[in-house]
Amino acid sequence: MMRTARRCAPLSGGDRGSVTAELAIALPVAALTMALGVGALAAAARAVLLQDAAADAARLIARGEPLAQAEAAVAATLAGASVTVENRDDLVCVRAAAPTGFVLLPRTSATACALSGGL
Repeated sequence: MMRTARRCAPLSGGDRGSVTAELAIALPVAALTMALGVGALAAAARAVLLQDAAADAARLIARGEPLAQAEAAVAATLAGASVTVENRDDLVCVRAAAPTGFVLLPRTSATACALSGGL
């Protein structure tokens, strides 16, 4: 028995270039999704740094260090950060705010408290 090779019919002209068009749409969407994900992770990392800096500043002020030293500690962690101090009974609370560096989230803030007079 002899087999004969069958040839596939050529693609119709309407399908030509469809993969290119789909790729032209999908690549920018994938790049935008990746950029948003990386930006959100960077903003979350800055928020963690800000929380740590606020806790350090609260401990500094609670043990009697000057406000300027606490502000310097926060500014050394994140450039452009601002510090607000509030006394609540026996607690010294520090609220630190800084730009996130991410366009969709303009500023982030963190609050930390420490027992006043503590070492």
